[in-house]
Amino acid sequence: MPVWLFAALFVSVLTGAGIGMSYGLRGDVSVAYGALGLFLSLNLLVSYWELSLGLRQDLIARRAAYWRGRGAETGHSPAFAFLTATVSWREMLSLDCWADIWAAYASYDGSYLDRRSYGFNADFANGLLLPLPSLFLYVALTIHWLPAMVTGILGAMLFWHWLYSGSVYWLNFFGSGGHRSISRSEVFAYVWLPTAPWVLASMLGVYVSIRLIVDGDYGVLIP
Repeated sequence: MPVWLFAALFVSVLTGAGIGMSYGLRGDVSVAYGALGLFLSLNLLVSYWELSLGLRQDLIARRAAYWRGRGAETGHSPAFAFLTATVSWREMLSLDCWADIWAAYASYDGSYLDRRSYGFNADFANGLLLPLPSLFLYVALTIHWLPAMVTGILGAMLFWHWLYSGSVYWLNFFGSGGHRSISRSEVFAYVWLPTAPWVLASMLGVYVSIRLIVDGDYGVLIP
């Protein structure tokens, strides 16, 4: 199965499960809930990938040279080549497999090969510390089993963290001149677009969380 198809299926199934449960419980699904469910599902997948960033750093460094060489040889984007590569179901459970994501991405941002960089530590920390809290938040937004204020406080903490982290990553990348070594199209496709969900969805998440706290109910998530 191609990597991109696996990722799409994982996110679709997890998002669909939340939407189906929300509809089954209340007979409706709001756009705000759908957008946040999609983002949280995507973040859960990426969180697993981010574990490989910190736990397979030596492998990533070796594979980065392979992807740079393959890109120079074929003229194709390393990221595109990885996303279209075929992986088995067994490989999908392996951190070694997902190390190639970061090895390919290092062609556009070499800071992911440096344990001291902001991008490396921010992403590894997200993968190490936040999967369970983000899953807990997803369940709370879906079935409304916690007081709205409690869900809002948790949401405000997590969404503000993701908004801040994504924004600082952009500032760090451009401030350090990382964009000068790649084309404008690559900056857009591999820097702006991948980070945008963590900024834009988190802005919505902060708003929804504040409403949950102030209103004291889940009305903001009900059409």
